Amino acid sequence: MNALFARHALLPEGWQGDVLIEWDARGNLTRVEPKARPPIGVARAEYVVPGMVNLHSHAFQRALGGLTEKAGDGPDSFWTWRELMYRFAQHITPEQVEAIAAQLFSECLRHGYTALCEFHYIQRDPAGSMYARPAEMAERVAAAGQQSGIGLTMLPVLYSHSGFGEQPLKPEQQRFQTDVDTVLRIVEALAPLRNGQLEVGAAPHSLRAVSVRQIQELMAALPKERPLHIHIAEQQGEVQQSLDFCGRRPVEYLFDQLAVDARWCLVHATHLNEGEIAQLAASGAVAGLCPTTEANLGDGLFPLGDYLAQGGRWGIGSDSHVSQSPVEELRWLEYGQRLLHQRRNVAATPARRDVALNLWQDALLGGAQAAGRPVGALVQGRRADLLVLDAAHPNLDGVLDADVLGRLVFCGNDNLVRDVLAGGRWVVQGGRHMAQEAIGRRYRQALQQLREA
Repeated sequence: MNALFARHALLPEGWQGDVLIEWDARGNLTRVEPKARPPIGVARAEYVVPGMVNLHSHAFQRALGGLTEKAGDGPDSFWTWRELMYRFAQHITPEQVEAIAAQLFSECLRHGYTALCEFHYIQRDPAGSMYARPAEMAERVAAAGQQSGIGLTMLPVLYSHSGFGEQPLKPEQQRFQTDVDTVLRIVEALAPLRNGQLEVGAAPHSLRAVSVRQIQELMAALPKERPLHIHIAEQQGEVQQSLDFCGRRPVEYLFDQLAVDARWCLVHATHLNEGEIAQLAASGAVAGLCPTTEANLGDGLFPLGDYLAQGGRWGIGSDSHVSQSPVEELRWLEYGQRLLHQRRNVAATPARRDVALNLWQDALLGGAQAAGRPVGALVQGRRADLLVLDAAHPNLDGVLDADVLGRLVFCGNDNLVRDVLAGGRWVVQGGRHMAQEAIGRRYRQALQQLREA
């Protein structure tokens, strides 16, 4: 029997005791029963929480982490970092993308992510030509997902222009170039891979890189239940470019031109005015927040307090992968707000005073919506994605269930995830990924090749 008995498990209604969790061979939860009797022969765990959803990833950038932390001749920003990333992207091969993605996914799993949305935009070869298989690069990422066991939402990226007003792509952007037909061909090529562990949506890169007309064409062609993600309002420079182009801020312009609803994830959305906060919150779309990357690039701080006050939905992503830990994303989301407002417990509300619980549950809810997959909760019919925490660690030893998430998110830097079930498959046990050695070996080979390129 595929089952686990949890002395304490985090369900949508909160912590429950003596929870029997069962799942089938397809990786779906078939039973989640609190106050159950422990069956004979079933594995037991002290603390179990749903696996986290990573709603924004550029997997290849994992290999770039820590290599851009040297000052240039002038002020450094997102825009100077982007030039370094472009140069790195010029050399990477499909085999290397697969090796890097598998390493990243195994690390994400070990730290508590069980699902990930891959915002995938390297589609062409270094000369700018499409591969013989148009989905070659995307299929490599999907293969890495299968090797690691993580659940994926593949988001082939529409990327046609270098700036507002349909400016032509720069030479260093040619590997990313797609039009609507190209994206739809990639979506079609990925269709046979769709299963319980993999969904396929699409991602207009940004209002800088695509036109409204293209987004409308993509929306019309993509099945309505599929997710749509877009970068937006990440930097002040982008906001000013949008104002210069159309007299409106990016989020304002997007809502003026398109019907933004719950299928959308607006990644970053860092720089919003009051009207845009209200529009985004009311739309039912998800704000995709990536605090470690936004901090690393000096982007700014999302207006979390005002957004939560209006009932806005949000989730977290690791984006450029300077961190692979959901704990670090959530911690810095809250800490950034504390520094900004000079007060504590910003993510608390009058009805929900437990900050860590709010952060974990809200990130699960928004992440599942953005992924377009039945994940993010220990509920019958959802995917069997869960984390067994290390109850023997000093940070969790004997704590009350009400304090578990506070310890997990805000206490120390040790990884408290012991075992990970993803899609009904134990992929991490005792803190080690099932294929950690083989994946690590291929990753090191890929890095060596890139160093020599």
